[in-house]
Amino acid sequence: MGPQEPVTGRVVSSRLCTRGKSASFIRHVAIDIGDTPLAGRFRAGQSFGIVPPGEDERGRPHKLRLYSLASPSFGEDGAGRVISTTPKRLIAERTPQREGDDPEDHRLFLGTCSNYVCDLRAGDEVLVTGPAGKRFLLPAEPDKHDYLFLATGTGIAPFRGMALELMRGPGGPTSSRVEVVMGSPYTSDLLYDDLFSDLAAEHSNFAYHPVVSRERRDDGGPGEYVHGHLERRLDERFREMLESPRTLVYMCGLAGMQIGVFRMLGRHGLHGPYLKLHEQIADVDPADWTDDQIKRRVRHGPRCMLEVY
Repeated sequence: MGPQEPVTGRVVSSRLCTRGKSASFIRHVAIDIGDTPLAGRFRAGQSFGIVPPGEDERGRPHKLRLYSLASPSFGEDGAGRVISTTPKRLIAERTPQREGDDPEDHRLFLGTCSNYVCDLRAGDEVLVTGPAGKRFLLPAEPDKHDYLFLATGTGIAPFRGMALELMRGPGGPTSSRVEVVMGSPYTSDLLYDDLFSDLAAEHSNFAYHPVVSRERRDDGGPGEYVHGHLERRLDERFREMLESPRTLVYMCGLAGMQIGVFRMLGRHGLHGPYLKLHEQIADVDPADWTDDQIKRRVRHGPRCMLEVY
């Protein structure tokens, strides 16, 4: 259904999905679309639209916002009738956005749709559209590949759905290797930590790596980012996987994560199947790639799926 044809879903549940007390407010919201044409149409890795009620400051109806699907293709209910997402409340001070904005106006700004979705209660109706997205999906024959899922923040949402599909799907758990690397500032900001820990305990071919940047590691080492964790454990764990022709890399989260990951892949000569280099830097040593060169001249290749925001 397109943006002009939203359907009415009904909220089934809403709960916090952070680990303990966190400065962020991030929820897992499940929506029943079973009595609409959207039922059974979503695939893990896609997005769907939510249309918030009301009008903007110009008196126009609010535009829809896209949210990543956090549920597997068979839905939260096993029948594709209940989908879910992982909204984060946007709470910030106002800053000038356009010419003429008052630089002294620092009143609290609340994101229109994020807070609307987080405020929804079980039983509330919500306008939904979708599905959206064709590339950030599991392959047609998932058992023929291994998976390295790299996430920061709410970018973990699609990997929740993919992990459930691979490990608890109707066809039984995959025999493929699945590695989830989840980056967050603090341990309390880890999302779906209990689920990924449970999957790792249940399946020897599933591994979960929580990576925290602003706390010391369990071994006493300094905090690290996703690319730092991959590099620190490259020879021990990830090199063989990245060199395998079976491996697909998926990245989802804050824009900028890919800079460190792309540079790490290039520096260790692992970028071939995962990255496309512009001719202007084809002869530049990857160790010398600047952030600007990576942003402008390096693109994800056929075995790397990228969704950043």
